[in-house]
Amino acid sequence: MESEPAGMEIVHLLRAVTVELGLRSARFASRNGMHPTDVRALIVLMDARRADEELTAGKLGAALGLNSAGTTALVDRLERAGHVRRERGERDRRQVVVRVDESAVELGRAFFGPLIGRAVTLLDGYDERELAAIRGFLTGVREAAAEPEDGRPFG
Repeated sequence: MESEPAGMEIVHLLRAVTVELGLRSARFASRNGMHPTDVRALIVLMDARRADEELTAGKLGAALGLNSAGTTALVDRLERAGHVRRERGERDRRQVVVRVDESAVELGRAFFGPLIGRAVTLLDGYDERELAAIRGFLTGVREAAAEPEDGRPFG
């Protein structure tokens, strides 16, 4: 029997974590009457807020791989549910940006907070060198996953 290359156990664990997180996200969506894309959109918007970035609907749609009509339907749905609001941009008042509402952040925190807390507690057990290695690995995997399958740029 052929042995697996070094590192495959970690790759398999990462895949298992991805599956579990996807299932948890699907449960959150189902319990809150959302489509899975709604949850991904809220995550993108929360990440933008944390980075102090303003996202237009077009940038949100591009981040999610949606066309213009799909993005409009998504933002309308999230706005009706009270999860986002459209506002004039602070940096460019001509732009309309999509902002996540604090109520959506709290909804996510109530559901995902315990898991996030456990993950942070696990990370507290690692030193700075180990954290740098974990960060480097996850950043590299994220970048690899973001590359198009056929080698051509998106868009």
